[in-house]
Order: sequence, then structure tokens, then C-alpha cells
Amino acid sequence: MNYKQIVNPIIFLQVHFARLFMERHGLTPSQFLEMNQKRDIIGFLRECYESFHLMGDDGVLEEIDNYMEGCK
Repeated sequence: MNYKQIVNPIIFLQVHFARLFMERHGLTPSQFLEMNQKRDIIGFLRECYESFHLMGDDGVLEEIDNYMEGCK
């Protein structure tokens, strides 16, 4: 059994970038969850999975930052 049979790759990507986004912006998990409730960062990552899973971490984080700017 390989990891793809155990771990949903979209959820893996969401968790990975949520953690990196919190580190980049000095957020606690609670602060991130509050922000996510307002702007649906996790949904954005799910919707853009096809593009994001081919990009590097810095590129995806830049896209999340751009998305957040557009939500203001």
C-alpha cells in the first residue's frame, strides 16, 4: 500500500501550505483558523490544487499572499 492510498493528496497539500503560511506570517493555528473562516484559504488551495501541486513552495505561498490581498 502506498501513501496515496492512505493520504488524500489535496489534504496533504492543504496541511503543508497552511503550516508554511503560518510560519511565514508568524501566525498561531488559532489565528490561521480565524483567517481561514473569513477568507477560505483551505478552499482556495483545494480549488487550485491542479496548478499548485506542480509549483514550488515559494510560488504557492506567493499565490496565497496574492489571494489574501485580493480578499481585502
